[in-house]
Amino acid sequence: MNLIIYLEMIMKLQEKLDTLVDKYLYSFEIFARKEKLMKCKKSTVGRLNNEEIVAYNVKFENGFEVEILNLGGVITKIITPNKDNNLENIVLAYEDINDYIENPYYYGAIIGRTAGRINEGKIVIDDKEYALNKNYGVHQGHGGNQGFNHRIWQVEVEENKNYVTLNLSTLSKDMEENYPGNLNINVIFNIYENYKIEEIYKAKSDKTTLVNMTNHTYFNLSGNIKEPVTDSYLKLGSDCILELNETYVPTGKKIDVTKTPFDFRKLKLIGRDIDANHEQIKIGNGYDHAFLLNNDKKIYLEDKKSKRNMTIETNQDCVVVYTMNWEHEKMTYTGEVPPIRHGICFETQHPPIGENMCFIKESLLNKDEEYMQKTVYKFSTSK
Repeated sequence: MNLIIYLEMIMKLQEKLDTLVDKYLYSFEIFARKEKLMKCKKSTVGRLNNEEIVAYNVKFENGFEVEILNLGGVITKIITPNKDNNLENIVLAYEDINDYIENPYYYGAIIGRTAGRINEGKIVIDDKEYALNKNYGVHQGHGGNQGFNHRIWQVEVEENKNYVTLNLSTLSKDMEENYPGNLNINVIFNIYENYKIEEIYKAKSDKTTLVNMTNHTYFNLSGNIKEPVTDSYLKLGSDCILELNETYVPTGKKIDVTKTPFDFRKLKLIGRDIDANHEQIKIGNGYDHAFLLNNDKKIYLEDKKSKRNMTIETNQDCVVVYTMNWEHEKMTYTGEVPPIRHGICFETQHPPIGENMCFIKESLLNKDEEYMQKTVYKFSTSK
């Protein structure tokens, strides 16, 4: 073969090789840039029946990280810095993903159609009596046997410059858990880079029904469940709580918090009065009560060691504060079963429905009207 022809062939092959390399490098650069820009990543972490359990992980460059499952809308991670800028998880979560299928303690879950107990599972709507499924002894609780914490939600993701939106949607069919009406639900999580989460609940029914949704995340600002929540400080704008009977449902009576263990109108150590000699404390084995919120509707929690704090604002008229007063049996991500009082829930909602259907009006949703609940969580560190 002529040497000149041979050299020309070599040069053409080199040109093709250079072109392929350029294309590869360009594609890799685009992929790397996209990966850097992506704030939300999806991963399949398990299966429920024939459906995938998917984790949606939102992470910003400052380290703020939130992870939510399509199963029950469960929050498994809220990672924030402490005073030394150490990033830790400030919520309780199971070690085994399969524990969320049953989720006996409702870790991080969306609760619905109704939060809390409904006395004897009996309600009357438009002069018709409904017998709701009883899963809390003689009462119905947290939506029944198959509440919203047990279902796979549809999830749409929208990434913006400083925040990510996860829009969860589902349909609760007419007479599911014996609730009337086909109920279309959206639960929207707006997760902001500046350590803020907005949780917005929307629902509409083709029949008058009950809706009283909330979130059941157990918080522990010490980070990675290191300390009991009794070591944290709480401020809560509430002048009265709802009295509970011995089966944990409201009697309809309100109790003034003045000079009681339930007065958190000034910042107070949670553990100070949690074992006080008070009838309502004995019933709950601690705090497990509905606080009626004052006009500002703010809740403030602070951990003095880590200097982490959390402010909650809501449009709801009530918050159930639960200090994890009973032993759990499931392992958390720490590799241990958490001791009692190592988590605290703030279940913003309408009052639970108690004796003689007291407070049922607050949870009634008329046909074709829209239910809207909004709760905002802001995380920071104190000086």
